[in-house]
Amino acid sequence: MFLWRRGTASTASPRTGRGAYTLDSFPLRPALPLPDGVSRTQLFDWLKSVRVDGAPESIQGYCVQDFERFVHTYGLVQGAGVDSGTTGLELGANPYFTTMLMRQFTPVNWSLANYFSDEFVGDGGTQTVFMNEYAKNEARTSVDLAFHHFNIERDAFPFDSGSFDVVLFCEIIEHLLNDPCRVLREIKRVLKKGGCLVLTTPNVNRIENVARMIAGANMYDPYSGFGPYGRHNREYNKHELFLLLSYMGFTIEEMFTADVHDNMTSLYVSPEKFGHLVEYRQHDLGQYVFVRARNTDEAKEKRPAWLYRSYQPAELE
Repeated sequence: MFLWRRGTASTASPRTGRGAYTLDSFPLRPALPLPDGVSRTQLFDWLKSVRVDGAPESIQGYCVQDFERFVHTYGLVQGAGVDSGTTGLELGANPYFTTMLMRQFTPVNWSLANYFSDEFVGDGGTQTVFMNEYAKNEARTSVDLAFHHFNIERDAFPFDSGSFDVVLFCEIIEHLLNDPCRVLREIKRVLKKGGCLVLTTPNVNRIENVARMIAGANMYDPYSGFGPYGRHNREYNKHELFLLLSYMGFTIEEMFTADVHDNMTSLYVSPEKFGHLVEYRQHDLGQYVFVRARNTDEAKEKRPAWLYRSYQPAELE
């Protein structure tokens, strides 16, 4: 098992016996990497003010639920050593909560990409985003965000090779239908050598899923009214992401799991009944996996056999 963790002391509670386990027994909520001089409340109140023109008000629930995920993503970008000359690409930028956080608190020059559907007309577009002006009370402001439009599984990315220092690949890999290696090859192509990939994705091994399986509940995502890309088609754990990214020529700099919203484990089975069985995996159990990796080596040319099936043997290794 490959484990990376933040360099902070664990706040897990000590146990005295099998029945002493609670969710607090596991390091599921690492400290948030807030921008200097900004409180959690200040940042949350500002970010939840973001509105995309024409989007339903219900999209604000996404910000409320995943606020901590956006902040951990910011922390990974800051940890990459960015400055005013850094170029970045955010894949899947809409609805722009991460985008606005990065624009406000990093010096990176960001390009944005989305995929809405094959019916979308044109190679890109512009969306207007409204938000409170940061640190200036409730004054409203807006920004027009230009984006490129393409399907990352099917299309060549519309950028020159070596265009970016950082690529955000957040909450996307779990939606892919066919070939994550193909997508990662395109990411590598547009990344500079030594550039950073920041990847976030739901953790299939989260403690909630452990409890679901013990209780006999299904852990897979339902079918979606938004089509095949509207659901999680394949979730990963830390070890699999290490293997996949290493195969594709990336070197992991930081990897950890974290809860970012309410943990529902106890609705299925109390941790006191099984906590002793997963204590050795205590750093594997958060709801999301967060990764920062450098583009250091050449990708291997085939596909890893542990992730693919029904290909010709010569295509796998």
